[in-house]
Amino acid sequence: MATISAAETTATVQRSAEPSVQVAVPSRREFLYYVWGASIILLLGEATAALIWFALPRFKEGTFGGIFNFPIDKIPAQGEAPYNEPAGRFWVTQYDSGLAVLFGVCTHLGCLPKWVPNTDRFECPCHGSKYANSGQWLDGPAPRSLDRFPIVVMFSDGTTAVTDTDGGTIPLEGRTITSMRIDTGKRIKMPGRSLPPNSPSSV
Repeated sequence: MATISAAETTATVQRSAEPSVQVAVPSRREFLYYVWGASIILLLGEATAALIWFALPRFKEGTFGGIFNFPIDKIPAQGEAPYNEPAGRFWVTQYDSGLAVLFGVCTHLGCLPKWVPNTDRFECPCHGSKYANSGQWLDGPAPRSLDRFPIVVMFSDGTTAVTDTDGGTIPLEGRTITSMRIDTGKRIKMPGRSLPPNSPSSV
């Protein structure tokens, strides 16, 4: 008859005293809850990302709301009619040795003023507001002068000029322009019917 040693007896007692670990297996219903919850969270995350992606403005260069690298050969000389760029909804004008870019929308009700060569001014076809070639209000119900876009002009001498936040002009002072960038995404509203002090008006 086999005898059981004291060591084997102790090991048997220790094994029987160890608690058994039982892993609870989720039921079919709980499993489906987990799957549905994960699917809903994933769907909401994708929808939120898509909403943010489409809500953020993304303007291509050369389209309204973006940056325009304006051709320097199209910059009008002083005394010439302003140049219209329909794609950017702006007019490039030069007056009294100053360069400015005007937003081509009437500040009254949003109509599109046209340059009239016979009178050398902008005239709105809707309600008769009139503006000088500088964009300054002359007549009509418009509450303020034409708004402007900020510009960055680089000259052949290596200097760079940037319009102020008040929409002032850039004096050329006989310098030759090598490049000009117009930001149509940052419209500068004129405070009233007058122009900023550093923007001399020419009627």
